[in-house]
Amino acid sequence: MKPPQDCKTMDETRAEIDRVDRALVELLAERWRYVDRMWEFKRKQQQEASVPWRNREVIEKVRTRAGELGLPPEMAEALWRQIIGWGIQYQDERLQDN
Repeated sequence: MKPPQDCKTMDETRAEIDRVDRALVELLAERWRYVDRMWEFKRKQQQEASVPWRNREVIEKVRTRAGELGLPPEMAEALWRQIIGWGIQYQDERLQDN
């Protein structure tokens, strides 16, 4: 890992971006496994796929953390709304199949 300020060329910077991208995909895959598990609990408790209060809670936490780390909160919110939307759609399909 090389801090951005230590990158001396575009190739070095691209290599670090690629490293971060790999880590992001790994973390998203890990998150997805929890989303996959969650629908089973929702089925047992006869809950809907979308839980609005939880969606708002997640978005607010993400916005706060993004701001603390210098990431535009609006960008983080937009990304998480997509991630949450995919999760809801996936869980909803599973709940309807069962």
